[in-house]
Amino acid sequence: MNTSGFIVAVRRGWTHTRRPVPSSMVQHCLQSTQPVAAARLPYRVKVSAGKRYAWCACGHSKKQPFCDGAHKSKAPSISPLRFTPEKDRTVMLCACKQTKGAPYCDGSHFKVIFQDLVKSMKGVFK
Repeated sequence: MNTSGFIVAVRRGWTHTRRPVPSSMVQHCLQSTQPVAAARLPYRVKVSAGKRYAWCACGHSKKQPFCDGAHKSKAPSISPLRFTPEKDRTVMLCACKQTKGAPYCDGSHFKVIFQDLVKSMKGVFK
């Protein structure tokens, strides 16, 4: 089992055993219930009035900031957010997936960056 799968298993209260784990259980362990950050800074995107967009809410899409359907296998409980702009404009779409005003960036990435910095600094001073 890879490290990230083990971490998910531990968080769910499972214990690690030496017996082989059925592949269906491994797949279940690797699915996200929380979004993952696709990037630390928002995406600057030109959007067109009246066009429908699907913003990736899970963070697994390879076509960020838009959905490519990756959530179906990696995060089935997280659906994309569909939106239609009223006018042509350039917008900042959230990449950290922590915004309260989805799909638009609200500055939450600063908190995510700060948390990452604190985590890395704790390792230095241990």
